[in-house]
Amino acid sequence: MAGLRQRRARRQRALRWVVVSLFAVLFLLPLVAMFEFTTRGAGGGFSWETWRVFFDWGALREAYPILWTGMKASFWLVLLSAAATLVLLVPTVVWVRLRLPRLRRLVEFVSLLPLTIPAIVLVVGLAPVYAWVVYFVGGSSLTLTFAYVILALPFAYRAIDAGLSAIDVRTLSEAARSLGAGWATVMWKVVLPNIRSAVLSAAFLTVALVLGEFTIASLLNRDNIQVAINQLGKSSATMSVAVSLAALVLAFVLLFLLSFAGRRRHRERKTS
Repeated sequence: MAGLRQRRARRQRALRWVVVSLFAVLFLLPLVAMFEFTTRGAGGGFSWETWRVFFDWGALREAYPILWTGMKASFWLVLLSAAATLVLLVPTVVWVRLRLPRLRRLVEFVSLLPLTIPAIVLVVGLAPVYAWVVYFVGGSSLTLTFAYVILALPFAYRAIDAGLSAIDVRTLSEAARSLGAGWATVMWKVVLPNIRSAVLSAAFLTVALVLGEFTIASLLNRDNIQVAINQLGKSSATMSVAVSLAALVLAFVLLFLLSFAGRRRHRERKTS
């Protein structure tokens, strides 16, 4: 019986490795092809010229001003969108769990709505709103922050809600309040340290969404890295593919850091 279990376990491990290897090949093969394309020089030879320009910010700004503008806009959009999403969602979700539990389903429903509405429909609804935003604030690409916070709500909400479900937030907050802590102290020193991995998950998911969003920015005539890649592909295909590859690698690194943070949090709970 023990030998049968061991053989079954070996077959399961072998099957897992086969599946993981297959998905690794399917994931890495397009990336390798993209890298090979960016290293093609004149006459089909090998050249690092595209990557040399890509990592030389001065040359990149002079040679591809559209790309530089899009990268700069996406950098600030990433920071603003992640910060605004966390500032909006974390206190709201905690407050609903503590004081308004009956509204939890309603808040969850509202947060998941952007998943059910196509981006083109969102743009139709956001266009009149952005007309007033342009009137009062201006037409900067940073105004996309409002739209990106809405798009990130489903992913960030689920991440934060899952983190709060893993702890007894009511008991922790009541204990802190009984010791004289204010709500700001409870949120900063009690709740946030216990949902650190959930907050990181929400932030990384928001970053990945902002870096990959194209439809809304394009239809609202704003600049970001994806719009710049689309425009650059008409004049310099190698640089366009290089930037796309860099964005994909960055997303992979973010997901890797996210899984590492989750494992670290799990180890801390086991040791405590």
